Amino acid sequence: MRLIKCPRCELNYITEEEGYCKICKREMKGESQRDEIELCTVCNEAPALPGKDVCLFCLKEMNENNRDEEDDEGRVDEASLTIDPVSSMDEIIPEIDEEIPEREYDEIENDLSLDEMGDEEAEDEEDEEDNE
Repeated sequence: MRLIKCPRCELNYITEEEGYCKICKREMKGESQRDEIELCTVCNEAPALPGKDVCLFCLKEMNENNRDEEDDEGRVDEASLTIDPVSSMDEIIPEIDEEIPEREYDEIENDLSLDEMGDEEAEDEEDEEDNE
């Protein structure tokens, strides 16, 4: 059983025993092509609009809901626009524990120094090159 193209439309494949494909047979008999009706994905009752997945009624409802939401988004409450001013810089600057001696701050700063980190990375790269 080998498949061949339909001799009439040359699109669909049929077996050698069949004369024409189902679509060509239907056209030759004069039957109209049956389109499957898609139902609305929202209500599952009415047929969906061509090229859409919802019916006309559901589409209108969705558009109305979108308009209502856009209207609500467009309105701004004046109370939400007011910002409490910062009364002093104390609110912004974090408190620092003053029990840490000054020399330890310098050590921490040295440990976090970008220059030293760059030097350490360069030394590491040199060591890797030497190991290769």
